[in-house]
Amino acid sequence: MTQARPVTTATSAGTTPQPPFHITKEEERRLRIQAERIEPALVISQPSSFDEYVRQLMVPPAVMDLAHKAANLRLSAWEIQAVRWHLEPTTDTQPRLLRQILHDKVYGENGDRSHPPYIRVACTGKGKYDDLARDHGVAEPYFDENARYGSPVVLEIWPAQHYSPMHSHGNTTGIVYCLAGQLDVMSYGALRWDAEKRGLVTLTPGQCAWLTRETYAVHKVFCPMDGNGMSEDGLMNNSADFGASFHVYLNEKEVHLDAYEGADLTREVFHYIHEKEPHDERKFTTYSDLSWPVLREVLAKTPIQ
Repeated sequence: MTQARPVTTATSAGTTPQPPFHITKEEERRLRIQAERIEPALVISQPSSFDEYVRQLMVPPAVMDLAHKAANLRLSAWEIQAVRWHLEPTTDTQPRLLRQILHDKVYGENGDRSHPPYIRVACTGKGKYDDLARDHGVAEPYFDENARYGSPVVLEIWPAQHYSPMHSHGNTTGIVYCLAGQLDVMSYGALRWDAEKRGLVTLTPGQCAWLTRETYAVHKVFCPMDGNGMSEDGLMNNSADFGASFHVYLNEKEVHLDAYEGADLTREVFHYIHEKEPHDERKFTTYSDLSWPVLREVLAKTPIQ
């Protein structure tokens, strides 16, 4: 599991910025240094210096509360291997649930071909593709037809070299906690294609980025791991490598965990910048691809070795 494609490519004319961040190697270096100095700290982790401790001391208490409560979360070894099995590009006859969902999100009737997709898993509520799990032996009681599609707490699965568009979480307070693999997070000063890039960080398991209405509300997430080459249109990798993250997004007035009630605090809409020109601002109605009870049952039935 190594970092593969850099964010820039060499050409005869020099260096050409590439997706997902459209920056040169020199800009990447500057933004990583900048992220190590910005206040408050972009990343919450065990501080290794006095300066880092002080910068994390400035993180809002509500955010630190969310981060501390997530500190011991991990995906088990068998869950990681099962996720890899379902992401693996394959020509065999056995269905690979996560790969099937990714393919539909790009090439399906309502597919989005603006960027490589990722998968949202609702920890409460239901998912758009839950019904596909019936092909994997998931029992009928796991499908709650009355549940909502959104969730304020989600697991996100990021295939290697796939990324989100630049987006804002508005008035929420939340964390992006790395569970597996690696994730790059770019923080922006505003929701515009040409917005100031404030800092670039790499999260590893146990570290988290964060946001509030006032601070770091706009970001882009990318999995820099080995994609083993991309499809000709650049929308699907050829690898089972992935990063995984745990996300919590709570409404402004309900940042205490004892105040929220399941899916009722879901951000119903968030705003993003489209990856294709003219890079206009659009709205995304929040939904999840799968629900966690359904996905975990599928993972438990996966024939991993």
